[in-house]
Amino acid sequence: MTHEQQIQTTCAQVFNTDRENVRLVERLMGGMSNYTYIVEVDNKKYTYRITGKNADNFVDRDVEAYHLKFIEPLALNNKTVYFDQESGVKIAEYVEGVPLHEKDPYDYLDEAAEVLRNIHKNSERSKYDYEPFQRLDKYESYLRELGHSHEKRYTEYKRKLLSHKDFLAKGDLTLVHGDAQISNFIATEKGLRLTDWEFTGNADPFHDIACFGNNNFDHAIALLPIYLRRTPTGDDYKRLYLRRVFQCLQWHNVALFKDKIGLSEDLNIDFGYVGGLYLDKAEALLSKLK
Repeated sequence: MTHEQQIQTTCAQVFNTDRENVRLVERLMGGMSNYTYIVEVDNKKYTYRITGKNADNFVDRDVEAYHLKFIEPLALNNKTVYFDQESGVKIAEYVEGVPLHEKDPYDYLDEAAEVLRNIHKNSERSKYDYEPFQRLDKYESYLRELGHSHEKRYTEYKRKLLSHKDFLAKGDLTLVHGDAQISNFIATEKGLRLTDWEFTGNADPFHDIACFGNNNFDHAIALLPIYLRRTPTGDDYKRLYLRRVFQCLQWHNVALFKDKIGLSEDLNIDFGYVGGLYLDKAEALLSKLK
């Protein structure tokens, strides 16, 4: 069954309409794990997510379902109308707007900082922690099961990151989005919205600020003083850099895993190359730390 056939069948059932009333508009590009489409059902637009091959290795759908409900009071996400925790298929109301990667993120730093502060100051914490170092170990184990041995520079960068573990443990955990890169921010007429809450949990709030620099780390550096409402200290920048180093190592593992299971050929994306780029980024970040 093609994606279009699957979408038509599922939407017809969910919305109690004929398949002929379901139209696939376009596929949204971005991300490394899922296929997300804009669909029109009875002349109303929705997003329809189909999880990619082995994507559930990296996202627990029960945890995601919990967080989709948990973050509803924040009024940032597009409303979920259907979620199948077994398959990961999710249908949500479409948000009219433009993702920040199609705009100049520097024009939205104040709004992005306010969005993240509202998430982080949430008085109620999730029952799930993000647990970055345990997560890294888990992702590495997937590659070991496929017979992959990490190269020396990955091992060295991880060793350097872990040498700062006590420093990173000093901050308080808050609710974080977990993947607050600019492609997940949507500029609308009513302000910024934030979608894709697959990686949500309790973590260092600097994790989200570092995520904002996924495409260009200068975006995160520019966001930091606005988020803090003060001039960052040396330790603030160190914390930001280290959180980004972790993310680079995390996504390095995800990219290599996708390459190993054949998704480079299936999607015509060289995930092996992408994984190498994340190591290059980690190296550049670590070179700036004293």
